[in-house]
Amino acid sequence: MAHESKPSSDSGRYAARGVSASKSEVHAAVDRLDRGLYPSAFCKIVPDHLTGNPEQCVVTHSDGSGTKALLAYLWWKETGDAAVFRGIAQDSIVMNIDDLLCVGVTKGVILSSTINRNARAIPGAILSELIEGTEEVLAMLRAQGFGITSGGGETADVGDLTPTLTVDSTATAILSRKDVVDAARVGPGLFIVGIASGGRCAYEKGENSGIGSNGLTSARHELLSKYYAEKYPETYDKATPADLAYCGPHKMTDPLPGSSLTVGQALLSPTRTYAPYALRLLQVLGNQRVKGIVHCSGGGQTKCRRFGTQVHFIKDSLFPTPPIFAEIAKVSGTDAKEMHQVYNMGHRLEIFLEPGDVAVALKLADELGLAAKVIGRTEASTRPDGANHVTVIKDGQVLTYA
Repeated sequence: MAHESKPSSDSGRYAARGVSASKSEVHAAVDRLDRGLYPSAFCKIVPDHLTGNPEQCVVTHSDGSGTKALLAYLWWKETGDAAVFRGIAQDSIVMNIDDLLCVGVTKGVILSSTINRNARAIPGAILSELIEGTEEVLAMLRAQGFGITSGGGETADVGDLTPTLTVDSTATAILSRKDVVDAARVGPGLFIVGIASGGRCAYEKGENSGIGSNGLTSARHELLSKYYAEKYPETYDKATPADLAYCGPHKMTDPLPGSSLTVGQALLSPTRTYAPYALRLLQVLGNQRVKGIVHCSGGGQTKCRRFGTQVHFIKDSLFPTPPIFAEIAKVSGTDAKEMHQVYNMGHRLEIFLEPGDVAVALKLADELGLAAKVIGRTEASTRPDGANHVTVIKDGQVLTYA
């Protein structure tokens, strides 16, 4: 018999490290602001004040690599290999453009990057790798048909603010209003196609663990040992309880159980972009037949809850849990409910489609070497207030998020 879990908030191990999976306090502040032209879209969309064209709109998105940059720092300190920061450049870019994909942006993107560093800790060699890595990723995206160019950026020496570095980006695009993918169209009666976050697809250089760039604060502390806290105290917040700081069993060179990667390689897997897939999907089906696209970043498998109206998202056929997430859960004792709210757990992109369009979506993924499957469906909300809610059914457990 399935086990019914109790609702949870941000009271788990993730929150104890000063991070919110649901970002409820952020949403409480932001949701009072003007939501733009399409209030239910994945990204905020505003009128095109750049050209004044009433048939167009502007989308701007800001995000970054988060604390994953600290893993690259640890790798560099241990090995001397600054090239690891090229993956961090990719993380920062992808966390922006894959959100833009969710509203239908596939061309005309201008990217600006911001690096904040402690110059005493982060030398010019790392800056060179980040800048060259950015150009390398942009070239790969253009080769795949995604229109993006660099608009420059800023490197700030702010040693008083950061003991190491942060790597962030902002992406801006002009979009025709008729091409907007508005997640307000997500409602009951749709299939949810999940696109895997791990493995190796046609446009990647190597195996990807699927970790992406969310949940890395907990992931690195759960997996890595006290060795890193003692040797590199600049890489964590001293307000973190001692039993939650680098409390894992591993060094970065240890093999990750069930994987061909080491723990460090898995944690540092560059965030996969779904741009080559999404642009092909939108070209074939058109932006209006795609009812919604959700990037399962912050909030993991509960991210979809913020989109559509009066929807019950039922996810009862998820991918098998990738080794990186299985090991995090094993060594930390984190329960399945928190794991699915913090991490993507196997797929980081969801496509909401009418049943008749599913075969096309799966075929296009297969052509790019991306594992894809129907991971669930949408039904009418069963809550008395009609609010959206999510049910994940996996490994004999029923996980509910309201």
